[in-house]
Amino acid sequence: MNAQTPAMPDPAGATPVMAQFFEAKARQPDALVFFRMGDFYELFFEDAEKAAVALGITLTARGNHGGAPIPMAGVPVHAAEAYLAKLIRAGFKVAVCEQMEDPAEAKKRGSKSVVRREIVRVVTPGTLTEEGLLDARGANRLAAVAARAGSAAVASVELSTGEVECLAVGRDALASALASLGPSEILVPDRLFADEGLNQSLKAAGGLLQPMPSALAEPSASEARLKRLYGVDTLDGFGEISGAEISALGLIAAHLETTQAGRLPALSAPRRAGEADVMAIDPATRASLEIEKSLSGGREGSLLGAIDRTITAPGARLLAARLARPLLDPAAIDARLDAVAWFCERRTLRQDARETLRGVGDMARALSRLALGRGGPRDLGRLRDGLAAGEALFGLFQAPAPLDPPPPAEIAQALAALDPAADEGLAEFRRQLAVGLSHELPTLARDGGFVAPGIRAELDQARALRDDSRRVILQLEARLAAESGVALKVRHNAVLGYFVEATAKAAEPLMAPPLNATFIHRQTLANQVRFTTVELAELDARIAQAAERALAMEVAAFEAWREQAIAVAPAIQAAAEACARLDVAAGLAEWADEAGASRPIVDRSTAFEAEAARHPVVEAAVRRAGEAFTPNDCRLDGAGVAGPRLALVTGPNMAGKSTFLRQNALLAVLAQAGSFVPAKRLRLGVVDRLFSRVGAGDDLARGRSTFMAEMVETAAILTQATPRSLVILDEIGRGTATYDGLAIAWACAEALHETNRCRGLFATHYHELAVLEERLAHVANLSLKAKEWNGELIFLHEAGPGPADRSYGVQVAKLAGVPPPVVARARDVLERLEREAGAPAHLDDLPLFAAAAPEPDQGGPSQVEAELAGLDLDGMSPREAMAALYRLKELMG
Repeated sequence: MNAQTPAMPDPAGATPVMAQFFEAKARQPDALVFFRMGDFYELFFEDAEKAAVALGITLTARGNHGGAPIPMAGVPVHAAEAYLAKLIRAGFKVAVCEQMEDPAEAKKRGSKSVVRREIVRVVTPGTLTEEGLLDARGANRLAAVAARAGSAAVASVELSTGEVECLAVGRDALASALASLGPSEILVPDRLFADEGLNQSLKAAGGLLQPMPSALAEPSASEARLKRLYGVDTLDGFGEISGAEISALGLIAAHLETTQAGRLPALSAPRRAGEADVMAIDPATRASLEIEKSLSGGREGSLLGAIDRTITAPGARLLAARLARPLLDPAAIDARLDAVAWFCERRTLRQDARETLRGVGDMARALSRLALGRGGPRDLGRLRDGLAAGEALFGLFQAPAPLDPPPPAEIAQALAALDPAADEGLAEFRRQLAVGLSHELPTLARDGGFVAPGIRAELDQARALRDDSRRVILQLEARLAAESGVALKVRHNAVLGYFVEATAKAAEPLMAPPLNATFIHRQTLANQVRFTTVELAELDARIAQAAERALAMEVAAFEAWREQAIAVAPAIQAAAEACARLDVAAGLAEWADEAGASRPIVDRSTAFEAEAARHPVVEAAVRRAGEAFTPNDCRLDGAGVAGPRLALVTGPNMAGKSTFLRQNALLAVLAQAGSFVPAKRLRLGVVDRLFSRVGAGDDLARGRSTFMAEMVETAAILTQATPRSLVILDEIGRGTATYDGLAIAWACAEALHETNRCRGLFATHYHELAVLEERLAHVANLSLKAKEWNGELIFLHEAGPGPADRSYGVQVAKLAGVPPPVVARARDVLERLEREAGAPAHLDDLPLFAAAAPEPDQGGPSQVEAELAGLDLDGMSPREAMAALYRLKELMG
């Protein structure tokens, strides 16, 4: 994290306001303190200096402390979200210290009293809930890690939706488990940083690492905090939770207690999973396959970006979660596939459902903001509209009669959660919001105007007096002018309130009997005199009180609705999840129709049989360019019965080897996530671990060269792959000397086949490996085809049996624009190497600095061309023509 614990000045001798700041800073020493002062959040001392640099705002000074000016920087309250987002992205924590009372209230305690202030929350990457700070279609998880007695656990909370999960894993699976969650922030007991292997796994996950005192992870203390968080006396209702899981959940509870300043979020019960429930995909493989984000960091170009047709933000987040954690149970996978297939068969109903889903919004995040006291009337509006859309969605599946046959379990369960008759409390809450909320809603409750007219008579009366005050004042003004016979006006300012004003000359009768009994003198200015009357003073008070009363009644109504929302939170969360599940199923069906995808067969075999398969991302890109994607078959079998266990893939650069490897890995991800796949047919035996070593890159931060990074990833594959795993490897051994690289590639291929016994695709330019097909029982050669035509290389992108005859590297260099002399020299060297069987032993015969033969001058005609152009063919005799021909031949020689 960028923020370091600042060395603050000694608070001795501080003014009352600065003493408040020092007290807040002492409570959160490692955070920047946003100190509320009127319409600004101010930062002081080193906090101000750090924020000024990070935000690009002006650093000023205010007053003195300890004989030196106090550095200060500030941001407007109305724009605070944007500045918070920038600070969080820069790695800072921010403690928000709010004014807890109106300055007028403070003055009642004495003229020198200071407004009471308290830290109301600490903003960290994993605890964001504001709409403007979050990616609507992406999750923002806070994770925690714990390790006890050789076991480990990962817990996570999505504070913006209330989802809680925990996962018991082995220490070696921590990196994969964390990568599947993609947390923004990871809480780690500080003692775990001493374990180098664990430390590397934590760093690979990508979230901000937040060290926590190890005492907070003790099981007994963690259990007590969890009970407080959920308001229960026992954790038995959560199932068999291990000690490591309780410790991880306890860390989250401790962090929420600190950062949320006592406010309890609306959390679901922890959803438990185990290593045996989801496909393990390590961080390197996720990055290589670009599952959730492309190598550039965005959704565009990723698998998720290619297939996402969801309508709602919660649906998009659920789809991302399914792709991140594909299932291992064929029955659970089939349940998801049943839902997609059902929507594929009912296009009209699917389109109607997707149109209805547009009104759902993001109920889960709105509920979370309300529970944490950060919500407003618009969040109530989101619940009203979302619940209404959910009820309409339920009705869509009932009209004109219930579906026959009934929908599959995945859809039936979602519809049950949306049934308005299922929860009377939720139905009543929705009815109250439908009737009580206005259509135009303000952001904040204190702005008022969100309670619909006709709900409460007292509120309507107060509003009428407040809103009709101008008309009432004008009527009074006209009557006073008529009764006094004086030209006067009723005006208003913040000091006097409402008053009667007349010019100095016109005011003289008002100050004399009998009118002075009605008009009470208030103020004399140079040209005007101001008065009040008893009636005007009473009206002024009633108008002011009416506005205050109206706002107080609206705020009370908001709080009542907020409490009701919290009371029915589980039902709201269930409805939100149901809408997301329907959105994902309908969205995947929509994509399947567009892409011509088919339903995969997923079983417990070790087969991988793909017919006419396509890469979903690359195919989308070539389609946009108006071109066609060439499909390919792939057949593997870990048992070596229906196909080879390991396929060696050869072919020219640019022929599509990497695309072929990745597309088959992505088929496994899609199928086990519960999606149709871009293939004519796919039969897949469940893949427990997916490994990809495709592409080269160094790791300078850890002092690793490209080759070293490649070997580290390869080592992880060879030590962790099981007979149910799927491995794709691309050009292992290319980063070192030829013979060293060939030896490593050869040994890795043998290990995958003989020791790991997993399904694998092994792309290589070491054609010598082709002989493994004859030496190992379950190895086969595949190659991506290319042809030379009129000196040009044409890529066919077709995978077929047998090894490639050559790599066409020189031709690819030519296509890449390598200068012609270099290409010519490379071709010459290649021909000599290929002519001589012992090529490496004869490299000395090639002059080290030999230059390629100079290319003909392309700037003008050659000597032969010039001579030929000068011949007068019609005027030459046969003898002269023969002589010219010999001369041209000599020039050619």
